[in-house]
Amino acid sequence: MADAHEREPHLFPLPGPDSSRQSPADAARPWEGVDRTQAAHDGATGPEPPAPPVCPHCGLTGERRLTYTGRHVLLEPLLTVPAHLVPGGHRWYVDADGRAWNGGLGEPPPGSACRIPHRLACPGLSLDDIEPWRWLAAVRAENTRRATRRACEDDFRGTLPDAG
Repeated sequence: MADAHEREPHLFPLPGPDSSRQSPADAARPWEGVDRTQAAHDGATGPEPPAPPVCPHCGLTGERRLTYTGRHVLLEPLLTVPAHLVPGGHRWYVDADGRAWNGGLGEPPPGSACRIPHRLACPGLSLDDIEPWRWLAAVRAENTRRATRRACEDDFRGTLPDAG
């Protein structure tokens, strides 16, 4: 039987000045900017604690959930919706540990249900403020660009003499 000293893991300190130091709690973390951007893109813009989970646009109370980006999303309380009825980018799922995550623009699995952000049902915002179909707006913008390019190419071809 091995003695207790042999069963302990053998840890070796890292070389250099960081071998025994940790960053201070208030030190900037390089991923925070990316997390904030992702949280804003996902709609995780709920009021952060200690503020109450109240919508600043209509005054109604929502269900605040922590996201994997460290921000909070305000979900419509007690409402679960078939995921295929919710526009892409607005489908929120809650894991067993209570954290919420955005399902993105991809197709939801058949038969799945999701939560919706309070912003989608907020009476204080218009659909233009919410942009529930961001993906469709992006497709329309791309089609506008393509149509403009094609029209310019057609005009360009018609104005040059045939030098052939």
